[in-house]
Order: sequence, then C-alpha cells, then structure tokens
Amino acid sequence: MEVTKKKLEDAAAENVISLQQADALYEFLIAQSQDVPRFTFTHVLYYLGGLIAIGAMTLFMNLGWEAFGGAGIFFISLLYAGVGLKFSNSFSGNGLTIPAGICATFVVCLTPLTIYGVQQWMGVWPDESAYRDYHRYIKWHWLYMEFGTLAIGALIAWKYKYPFLIMPIAVTLWYMTMDIAAMISGGDYTWELRKLVSLYSGLLLIGLAFWIDIRSHKKADYAFWVYIFGVIAFWGGLSSQHSDSELSKFIYLCINLIMIGVGVMLVRRVFVVFGALGCCGYLGYLASDVFRDSWLFPAALTAMGLGIVYLGVLWQKHEKAITQKSRLFLPVSLRELLEAKS
Repeated sequence: MEVTKKKLEDAAAENVISLQQADALYEFLIAQSQDVPRFTFTHVLYYLGGLIAIGAMTLFMNLGWEAFGGAGIFFISLLYAGVGLKFSNSFSGNGLTIPAGICATFVVCLTPLTIYGVQQWMGVWPDESAYRDYHRYIKWHWLYMEFGTLAIGALIAWKYKYPFLIMPIAVTLWYMTMDIAAMISGGDYTWELRKLVSLYSGLLLIGLAFWIDIRSHKKADYAFWVYIFGVIAFWGGLSSQHSDSELSKFIYLCINLIMIGVGVMLVRRVFVVFGALGCCGYLGYLASDVFRDSWLFPAALTAMGLGIVYLGVLWQKHEKAITQKSRLFLPVSLRELLEAKS
C-alpha cells in the first residue's frame, strides 16, 4: 500500500490523526524513503543517465575504440573508473545514495572492457572477436572477463553496499553459465543446449536470489536484480521448450500458475508478470489449436474467470486467518521474510 500525502490528509479530515501529525508523518516517511528507488522525475533522471553511461561502455561500444589498442583501452578504462569512483564518493558524502550506487555500478561494468584491454595489450586474446561481441555472442574466452567482473563486483558491493551493484553481478552470472556450457560442449552450442542452460541457470539464480532475500531483507533489497535475471532465464528457457504432449503443455501452465503464486507470496512482480504471460500463451494455444471451432470454449473460459474472481472474494474474507495458520508451519527465517513483505 502506498502512503501519500492525500491519504494522510484524508485521515486527518476523519479525525484519525491531527493535521499536524499528518504533516509530520509525511515528512518522516519521505525522509525514510529517499534512498528507495521510486517512480519520480528525479529518480528517472538518475537511472536514465546512469544506464546511458553504462550502455556506452557495454552494449553500445563500437569498433572505434579498437584504434586505441589494448594499452589505450586499459588506461582509458582506468581513467573512467577513477572518475566513476570519485563521483560515487562525492554523492555518498552528500547523502545521495542512489546516484552514488549508479556511479559505483558504472565502475563494475567497466571491468570486462578493462580486462579485454589487458589481454589485447599482452597479446593473449585468442581470436579476432572484438569487445562489442561480449554482449552478443557466446564464447568460452569471455570467462576471464566474467570472473574478473565478479571479483571486482563483489569487492565494490562489499565496500559500498548499494543494491544496484548487484545488477552487473547478476548479468555476469547469467552470461557465465552460457559460456561455461559452451566451453564444456567444446563450442558445439546448439539451440537445444542453450534452452536447457537458460532453464537450469535461471533456477540456480532464483535459488540464489531467495537465499539473498532471506539473509538481507532487513537491510536492503539486494535480491531484486538476481530475481529479475533468474526469472527471465528460467521462463525463457522453459517457454522455448518444444513438446507435442498435451500433458507437458498443461504442466507448463501449472508452472506458470505456481510462479504467480510465488510472486504474490514474496511480493516479487517479475514472477507474476512472466507467469501471467505464460498462462496467456497456454490459453491462446487452446483457443487457436485445441478448441478452434468450439463455441463452448469461450463460455467455459468466462465461467473460469468469474470463478477465479469469486475465489479472490473468499480469499479476501479469510486471508488473515489462513495466512496466520499457514505461516506457523514455515521456518522462522522464511516466516520473517514474508512478514516483512506483508
């Protein structure tokens, strides 16, 4: 539930609290949430600028930088990293946590480029690929850049403790699973293998995110980005699997329904969004293939939808009692996590 100034003023108008208390409470809540990402114009500017700078050094890097040679790329990257750390420390000193975290993340994202420069400089780069291919293709020798990024990312995250720093670490873990699979398979990275690697690496990332969530939910949301890339990898790998079995397709629907349930329980919208997409895809398959000419299918689907709405009404009536009783069977750490998110 979002607490706005209008809601507090409405509470004061109903004599729940005084107008002075409403103003004081609003100022207190604003101060408490200033370091939490919100959909405000200021925060949009922060993240837009940060993502443009990060994208310039990663996704949008062009071949023009190859003209500097390995040594040039290495020293320019170090210069950029120094500037990023300087800005991060300056923002942190002024209490601007979000831009400080974005600048620290920019430094972590420079790590693959820096390592690439060193390898080119020392003449140990194994083929004719360029740095801009790092985010486009799967190759085993990216692993040097990925291990280095994990090391620098872990070091900076340990020192600065900004949640946004987990983003490049999560992306790197995702990349690493694919590149390790390419190395193990001897470079024979077929589409079938890609789907399986995405599926299982996504599950591992989701498990890691859940562990981080339990360990750190009292401090900050460090699990956010790991959940996002874990769900994307898992759902992408799952949805790209091919099967002619109706049972397999129904199991796919059930998995997506479970994802929605998990998302609601953990208050993680990424599970709900992708679970809903999967359910819609399955219903679309039923409508276009299985029940293409059936007049009964839309009627049955309508009845099902209304039944779900009624189920929601029943849940709302008994939610508190069901929640309290069901949480008694959960481990203490998980119970604390769910209570913190409710």
